Amino acid sequence: MSDTATLPNELKPAPEMAEASTTRWPGESAGYRQARTALLAEEIALRRQIQRVAERRRSLPPGPAAKAYRFRDEQGREIGLADLFGEHDTLFTYLWMYGPQRERPYPMCTSFVGSLDIPAPDIEQRLALAIIGRSPVARQLAFARERGWRNLKFYQPIGEDFERDMHWVVNGEEWAGVFIWKRDGDVVRLFWAAEGGPETADPGFDPHLAPDPTPLWNILDWTPAGRATDWYPKLQY
Repeated sequence: MSDTATLPNELKPAPEMAEASTTRWPGESAGYRQARTALLAEEIALRRQIQRVAERRRSLPPGPAAKAYRFRDEQGREIGLADLFGEHDTLFTYLWMYGPQRERPYPMCTSFVGSLDIPAPDIEQRLALAIIGRSPVARQLAFARERGWRNLKFYQPIGEDFERDMHWVVNGEEWAGVFIWKRDGDVVRLFWAAEGGPETADPGFDPHLAPDPTPLWNILDWTPAGRATDWYPKLQY
């Protein structure tokens, strides 16, 4: 099934599909198999829920028209939001926490941006991809090259309208943001943006998207210890 397909109205129950799995591991106990099969049913149900949420996301009505925001690219040129689309009608922007007051970027932002660099050529077969920071582009690029990133495009907003309207800086505190834009003729519209903060976080968890786009957290979610409550990535180890 493609990422744009609709789930059939009639699906086999997830527990039935899990029971039909023939995968077995050498030395596993009956208790392990019973628990693993029950978990597989939950994983199938979660996969379907993710697909349903993605379908609802794609069905959103037209979002608000964007202002004539301006940016600076790595050549120092002043360009508009529409110019970030290139040949595509969809644009993914990530606003990372690397403002001019920061000596180094925020580690979690660095981990996520790094996870985009290698697959960027694949992503850009379907949509445009832009990393936007409040620091000068040359400063962002210098850090990118230090990390070995080669494929991402970086931009700096001009003026304060964009950072204010995107709730990027609130009460003097800088945050990160994920925004998807759609070009509708001559108009650029906000299609979807990550929403929520502490008020939408479950106890013991930072606010995060569902599904979480960060490979780091998804891999840790597969492990016995999970994400842990006292660990964050660092820029150096």
